[in-house]
Amino acid sequence: SSISTTPSGLSDGQRASLDSAIRVDQAGEVAANWIYRGQMAVLGRDREAGPVIQNMWDQEKKHLAVMNMLQLQHNVRPTALWEVAKVAGFGLGAVTALMGKEAAMACTEAVETVIGEHYDDQLNELNCLPSSHPSIPLLREVIKEFRDDELEHLDTAVAHYAQRAPAHALLSTVVGMGCKVAIELCKRF
Repeated sequence: SSISTTPSGLSDGQRASLDSAIRVDQAGEVAANWIYRGQMAVLGRDREAGPVIQNMWDQEKKHLAVMNMLQLQHNVRPTALWEVAKVAGFGLGAVTALMGKEAAMACTEAVETVIGEHYDDQLNELNCLPSSHPSIPLLREVIKEFRDDELEHLDTAVAHYAQRAPAHALLSTVVGMGCKVAIELCKRF
């Protein structure tokens, strides 16, 4: 069916926008899964934090499965930084969890703040794609749903005392900047 194909007749610029969006979003879901894996390695047995982290991770697993299907459907080359995303994600998750539950939540807050903004920007960028092919409106809906899930994770992190983390402002700035750099790199490589 046409929702399981990719549009033909896209200009080079439109094709580049589609490829970049899917590549970076798939890479982001890889990193998110490994961040939560790292957090669970440290805090998985914590009666308060463990279930909260697991719930967010379960959503990220679904996001990654969808992005993997979209990557195949649209024949998009995955990021060359796949393994880097896994190692960096796990490291970020584990290190912030070792700093404490609040720091793990501050990590989630910082990541999801950047990702929410990224998805909003991306939805604007994807307006260049023709809506006449059913896969494009579907892709936009998927991105909106994922954005809303990520913003829910941000709210969850704040509700679980992210802002009480040691050096919260510094931690948020460093994690947020790292996410922005990763987004730009994964769009290209």
